[in-house]
Amino acid sequence: MKPIQVGLLGIGTVGSGTFNVLKRNQEEIRRRAGRGIEITMVADLDTARAQSVVGAGVQVVNDARAVIANPEIDIVIELIGGYGIAKALVMEAIAAGKHVVTANKALLAVHGTEIFAAASAKGVMVAFEAAVAGGIPIIKALREGLTANSIQWIAGIINGTTNFILSEMRDKGLDFDVVLKEAQRLGYAEADPTFDIEGVDAAHKVTLMSAIAFGIPVQFDKAYVEGITQLGATDIKYAEQLGYRIKLLGITKRTAKGIELRVHPSLVPSRRLIANVEGAMNAVVVNGDAVGNTLYYGKGAGSEPTASAVIADLVDITRLHTADPHHRVPHLAFQPDAMSDLTVLPMSEVVTSYYLRLRVADEAGVLAKVTGLLAGAGISIDAVLQREADEVSGEGGTSTDLIILTHDTREGTMNDALAQLQKLPTVLAPIVRIRKEELN
Repeated sequence: MKPIQVGLLGIGTVGSGTFNVLKRNQEEIRRRAGRGIEITMVADLDTARAQSVVGAGVQVVNDARAVIANPEIDIVIELIGGYGIAKALVMEAIAAGKHVVTANKALLAVHGTEIFAAASAKGVMVAFEAAVAGGIPIIKALREGLTANSIQWIAGIINGTTNFILSEMRDKGLDFDVVLKEAQRLGYAEADPTFDIEGVDAAHKVTLMSAIAFGIPVQFDKAYVEGITQLGATDIKYAEQLGYRIKLLGITKRTAKGIELRVHPSLVPSRRLIANVEGAMNAVVVNGDAVGNTLYYGKGAGSEPTASAVIADLVDITRLHTADPHHRVPHLAFQPDAMSDLTVLPMSEVVTSYYLRLRVADEAGVLAKVTGLLAGAGISIDAVLQREADEVSGEGGTSTDLIILTHDTREGTMNDALAQLQKLPTVLAPIVRIRKEELN
């Protein structure tokens, strides 16, 4: 059978990895897919560099629309990124009857509903395994492997840059700004790391996982997003002393009131496997009612790990290329006419537990005032610890740190209580609040 022909838009780090892995493992991939898969056309603004990567046998152009217009091309891989031209090209490829493979989590998290609807109407597939957690096949697991389950919750370390920074802060006792500079020097962080360190990249990814897990439309605009820029070495050390590690988690959870969709730093018990994921690695825990907890771990970025996911999508499309569109796996796991209208909860309605650190005056009665105010708000306390400030920070004398761990409480209730606590004259600095996830 004639090989299926693929057009590649953008041949940077992931694009070159995709071309090289596809070429290297061509025979095994052909045996799995049932026919050959060949990248026969590449679009990139730097045509000379692109040609040097793919060699003489592949047509290289500087106009992506020329690839889409080529009637010989069956599948278009979009690796340009961003919301702008990438969206236009994906929609044009769909309109031209091409299947699409993309690693563009930002595009799908924001415009996925429109893109998937267009693809369904045209009878083509949009595959996006590479958009979440690089080489980890988490989309496949959620969409197919766990299809018997009612998914209860997902919690993931899905941004390698922030996990590297937090690992370094814990290992070396350094503050965020120092470690960020080192991460940039080593190439783990971009020159502009905003999407990573502010949690936006993780929010794009957890938005897609939430849609697949619960059969809801992609709703990035409803996600709560908080990054790691305000974390200090002090709290990472205190967390360690208490038996926890701080990780930036993407969390989505099914509750009686609706769906939680949030990204923020979290204390995780150090005995949990996910708490021990270090450096730039990714990991996702999925809890299903039948299977319990399952853990997916691996490289979340990089040329060949991400290429592994791109090529897996190419194989899936090749296998199903001639299948009746109604017999293919739906884009978001659930049939398009069976999607749910479950509400995505505002953060104020989320229920979780908390780590609080208050720098307070070292005088009698302070602890009683603080605990009394929390009790008055209906917030149950799990543990209270007092640490001399100089135990961690080198300061001391007239102030002390109160560390309070709470039981589950509603976020809105905690916000009100913190506002009252902050007004106490004996509270000497902004209160640190970090959410705590037991993941059991």
